[in-house]
Amino acid sequence: MPATATAYQPQLLDPHSAEPQPVCPANGRSFRLAELYQLLDCQTVEVVRLTAELILIIDEEGKFRSPCYLNLLATYLWYQHQPAARGQDSIVGRALLCHDRQFR
Repeated sequence: MPATATAYQPQLLDPHSAEPQPVCPANGRSFRLAELYQLLDCQTVEVVRLTAELILIIDEEGKFRSPCYLNLLATYLWYQHQPAARGQDSIVGRALLCHDRQFR
């Protein structure tokens, strides 16, 4: 197995869906920027670290959209792993939950 491969199944967290949707990188190993822009419907991404290995990839400019939709699941995960974020901010729009090796 290549060094960048991991057994973690990436999940798309959409604010319009109660269930995470499994997604896979086109090359089977790691997401590329162009892929993320299309998947998240954005032009700039931001990485939010949850744990030493798990990250959320979000739309950096999501809060400037009109309308912008609160992503309850992504925000909940962020608060659970980074308690200092509670009450400070929230995540809007689509988010990708993945292993940090799946984004290069």
